[in-house]
Amino acid sequence: MHSSITDVAGIEVGHFTDSRRPTGCTVVLARASAVAAVDVRGAAPGTRETDLLAPHNVVERVHGILLAGGSAWGWTPPAA
Repeated sequence: MHSSITDVAGIEVGHFTDSRRPTGCTVVLARASAVAAVDVRGAAPGTRETDLLAPHNVVERVHGILLAGGSAWGWTPPAA
């Protein structure tokens, strides 16, 4: 039996890997919108806007989620 996220009606997935560097990104689309949640794990996760998906916040549905990989090595925070 083969099960995939794309077996869910209305869900589409796209992926790109940059062969010049060890990084890539994956997009999960729900064109008609969907309820979303997040579970962040790890010692030093690099997340952005995931708190908006908490049940007590205003975002009730999403149309897409972007998952991007890579390394924070050499990353410099923006100037204040």
